[in-house]
Amino acid sequence: MAIVKFNKKACTVNPLKMSQPVGGALAFMGIKDAMPLFHGSQGCTSFGLVLFVRHFKEAIPLQTTAMSEVATVLGGYENVEQAIVNISNKQKASLIGICSTGVTETKGDDVDAYIKLVRQQHPELDHVSLVYVSTPDFKDAFQDGWEKTVAKIIETLVKPRPADAPRNSRKIAVLPGSHLTPGDLDELRDIIEAFGFDPLFLPDLAGSLDGHIPEDFTPTTLGGISLDEIADLGDAFYTIAIGSHMRTAAEALKEKAGVPYQLFDRMIGLLPTDDFIAFLTQISGKPVPNKIKRQRGQLVDAMLDGHFHTGGKKIAIGLEPDFLYDLSNFLADMGCQIEVAVTTNQTAILDQVRSEEVLVGDLEDFETLAPGCDLLITHAHGRQASERLHIPLFRMGLPIFDRLGAGHITSVGYRGARDLIFKIANIFIENMHVAKPDTWYPHPGAEEGHASADKLTTH
Repeated sequence: MAIVKFNKKACTVNPLKMSQPVGGALAFMGIKDAMPLFHGSQGCTSFGLVLFVRHFKEAIPLQTTAMSEVATVLGGYENVEQAIVNISNKQKASLIGICSTGVTETKGDDVDAYIKLVRQQHPELDHVSLVYVSTPDFKDAFQDGWEKTVAKIIETLVKPRPADAPRNSRKIAVLPGSHLTPGDLDELRDIIEAFGFDPLFLPDLAGSLDGHIPEDFTPTTLGGISLDEIADLGDAFYTIAIGSHMRTAAEALKEKAGVPYQLFDRMIGLLPTDDFIAFLTQISGKPVPNKIKRQRGQLVDAMLDGHFHTGGKKIAIGLEPDFLYDLSNFLADMGCQIEVAVTTNQTAILDQVRSEEVLVGDLEDFETLAPGCDLLITHAHGRQASERLHIPLFRMGLPIFDRLGAGHITSVGYRGARDLIFKIANIFIENMHVAKPDTWYPHPGAEEGHASADKLTTH
């Protein structure tokens, strides 16, 4: 059981975490014909827009109420109203998802009241769905913004149903955590469909940010789950929630429509995938398809091959809480030692991380603790620490802006875990010290006979 600690610094030096509004906006991007809207300054929105564009390498729909200093002091109703009207009339959005920011939260804007007033003054916009989520960026983090947004979408848009109402035995509602990529969702979709189900993902980033080329240009999201599909989620046979932070959304759907749910707080590795497959077998009444059995055998073989290279390796991980928990336990299963675990915010799941302690901190803390480790795992902002420490970096999380294919990284299921083992083991193989004749002889000018050997073995 890990001990959770907090840094005592006066400020964050090199941020690890992304803000709540960014997490909320990304959740809205998994809905068809949606437009996320930041209620705040233009700078807040520009930051999020650049972040997503660099990560996904796609056109990103994101708008702002463009609050100035005067508007912030006097109140932002006119800005909210104008933004909703413009987005509805010009960009034809079916859903406008409003996320608050630090400046408007500090002011105390009552956005729910603003929305009611907009509804009264603009009845011609009744066909546009409006969802507001309180996501101040001076507290919590990316994962929390995603969690709140998905729960609010369910509370606002799903049609209520009695718990004993008839259900569609083929429909499965899937509530993926913020740490799952479009590639992960595609993998989960393949697995669930193999058991005869029709999964609906909320949000569905695999439908909107998977890098496909649309037939026509649209200023809103390119795909994802539709508003009609969200409204009818209440007749799903079961809900599958992935990540401990998705319990809130699963509870909301259960309360709204009586849909039972199963929470999987891990989805990377052999045992978590076994549990997932066993659950699908149980609720479907069908045997495990042969292709999935074969994938399991491939993962077991990959674990056997990979553990020679991963066993005993010291790892430093800096990720959001649920991602940290999932990935660190998978690596511990592969024989790694989790020497450094740094995350963005305190959650109950951190107690179960297989490390002596977990620090809620930033990338400066991460770099300070990492010397002596064999591998760093965090997003692309860890590249400077990797260069300074001469420790290889394996990029995971968001953002990854200095590599292609970030949206297609897949780590869940048997195939995802298999490929993850190969990628990590290959890093160790690539950086493995190989003894050469020069290893045993000092370079000219070396002060000590062992200096050159030490330099070679360090890298």
